[in-house]
Amino acid sequence: MSTDAIVLLKEDHKQIRKLFRDFRGAGENARKTKEKTVKKILEALTVHTYIENECLYPATRELLPDLSDDVLESYEEHHVADVLCSELAAMSADDERFDAKTTVLIENVLHHIEEEEQEWFPKVRDGLGRKKLQEIGAEMLEMKKKAPRSPAQPGALAKAVDAVLA
Repeated sequence: MSTDAIVLLKEDHKQIRKLFRDFRGAGENARKTKEKTVKKILEALTVHTYIENECLYPATRELLPDLSDDVLESYEEHHVADVLCSELAAMSADDERFDAKTTVLIENVLHHIEEEEQEWFPKVRDGLGRKKLQEIGAEMLEMKKKAPRSPAQPGALAKAVDAVLA
């Protein structure tokens, strides 16, 4: 298994996209299936954003200051996803807004993934190089073991980001 940070994150993205397809393919009346799938989505996104926010983004800001604006935008996109995840975690699949809120989450995350993979990751790869990305990836793998598995309360991510940026 590669420890390259970008390879690891792209693998997460692939798994997250699959969960999104599962949700969309569940059918209109498949409430239980959708609820189980959303729980898996929330866990996957919580772990993924945690390792990016706590490991890759700070390292990128420190080592590649020219990408600081990109990192700040990513933090904000994660914040939006965090709020939606927290709200979904408190909902039942029977709630009339459950499907709509999940759809908005999926659309936001897919936009973020495409931006990362098409625009941001190539810049990070060029700037950090293979060895540094492997070091960061190894650290991310360790962080995944202790990463939170359920969404934080709204605003908790913002406080964590503020602490990193201070």
